[in-house]
Amino acid sequence: MPVKEFKLPDVGEGVAEGELVSWLVAPGDRVEEDQPVAEVETDKALVEVPSSYDGTVEELFVEEGDVVPVGDVIISFRVGEDDGDAGGEADGADAAPGDEPRGEAEGSEPGAADADPDAADGDSEPATSSGRTFAPPSARRLARELGVDIAAVDGSGPGGRISEADVRAHAEGGGGDDAGDSGSDEAPAPTPTDVGSGGRKSAVKKRGEDGSAGSASTAAPSAGAPEPAGRETTLATPATRKVVRELGVDIDDVPTDETRDGEAFVTGEDVRAYAEALESGTAADSATEPEPVDVDAGGAAAGSATAGAGATTGTGVTDADATTGSADETVPYRGVRRTIGKQMERSKFTAPHVTHHDTAEVDALVEAREELKPRAEEAGVRLTYMPFVMKAIVAGLKEYPYLNSELREDDEEIVLKKEYNLGIAVATDAGLMVPVVEDVDEKGLFELAAEVSDLAARARERKLKPAEMKGGTFSITNFGAIGGEYATPIINYPETAILGLGAIEERPVARDGAVVAAPTLPLSLSIDHRVIDGAVAAEFANTVMEHLEHPLLLLTQ
Repeated sequence: MPVKEFKLPDVGEGVAEGELVSWLVAPGDRVEEDQPVAEVETDKALVEVPSSYDGTVEELFVEEGDVVPVGDVIISFRVGEDDGDAGGEADGADAAPGDEPRGEAEGSEPGAADADPDAADGDSEPATSSGRTFAPPSARRLARELGVDIAAVDGSGPGGRISEADVRAHAEGGGGDDAGDSGSDEAPAPTPTDVGSGGRKSAVKKRGEDGSAGSASTAAPSAGAPEPAGRETTLATPATRKVVRELGVDIDDVPTDETRDGEAFVTGEDVRAYAEALESGTAADSATEPEPVDVDAGGAAAGSATAGAGATTGTGVTDADATTGSADETVPYRGVRRTIGKQMERSKFTAPHVTHHDTAEVDALVEAREELKPRAEEAGVRLTYMPFVMKAIVAGLKEYPYLNSELREDDEEIVLKKEYNLGIAVATDAGLMVPVVEDVDEKGLFELAAEVSDLAARARERKLKPAEMKGGTFSITNFGAIGGEYATPIINYPETAILGLGAIEERPVARDGAVVAAPTLPLSLSIDHRVIDGAVAAEFANTVMEHLEHPLLLLTQ
């Protein structure tokens, strides 16, 4: 039966690559067209990737956490089979002529997968029970290495999804096969991927297939990296080559046990491990750990001069020990976090920022909200201060349109926007996201409250669509919700202004010669000084404050 490859589609407007966060299917699973098969994080949002086929998952080509360019193959499906044939026949006789699966290297013999039983053992899972098992390739590989029946593992993730930690816990709890049975001649039962393969084998040769690197300890080049390989040809995906460029290593020197079409194949994991080994000075050494340094009573090292150089004066602690005890944690700088960084850098180093600070006395606003809250609750809406602020901002933008503009440097023109689309910054686990509320001038307070609440909730759940974060003309950041009074917000380029809101709290206010406590709202307005003068910014802030201090004026908008 034919095998169809599925490439990572363009999941957003102009998105060039995405990080595969999690697989929603596993080899052997039956899928339908438009069923989500993976979650992919782009530089804008987390999106689900739907299948284009009805069929059975044949193979996953990408690990969770890998950054994949748009257009790269991520998964393959067996199509043209009935539900009852999902398991397939072992002879694979239904494979369409001329439609060889991607998994078979060009020019290889049809029976190559059967010619080396040891190779098959290295990549086979123990027999699994019937039914769907949700586990990523990394967890399945670990299960094979530990001799664990993946179907017997209790998954702790959503929908019973199995993680590597679940596999290890199952193995430590006695769920793995007895190590003493390794000499048995009985071959493991075929995995869902193997059934009906017709002798196919993956184009990528997994570590351990040749029997020389099948153990967990050699599954990846780690702490003590081997000597540089010095190959003439090395295969790698574009994403891996990008990692090579970023880390500044020679890809032909990166050790690997994987091959593709007879050539060495390097993954991003291999590159990072090799770079770390180079940095620690162990790339040219063997996998042995450094000898401990013996220090005598006077503090002198008893070992060689080289060993003595690694000892801390007067102690028995080596530099390696100190590093191990205080190792820093590294977090990938990619996805939404990298996009935020690039956007902030571009804005800060393109637009000359000036920040204007002021404070609104909002007694009347607090009273107006309290009066309207019961009515809002009857309508199923939670009324916050944000809709009032949004309407006040629109009043200011209508009077001072340069704050609702965009500077097009190449065309040497300033575009004064006639739409009032306000971006609302939302703090999420992945970083700051700015969903956009469109046509604020045409919506009422309750409608705005409901829309802001919906967008903020979906932003935190990573369910926003890329289009919902585009088209803003002015942005708001409410750092007062976390705590604080004033800040210097960075403009959401190419917009020309952003308003920061402090916390509404009672503060000392001078009234009629006396100091009294009154609710106030601190405001921090950042502007692009190429387009907006300081005086215009102050006048805009005064207009916003006037509408917040006298909420009835919002009825005129």
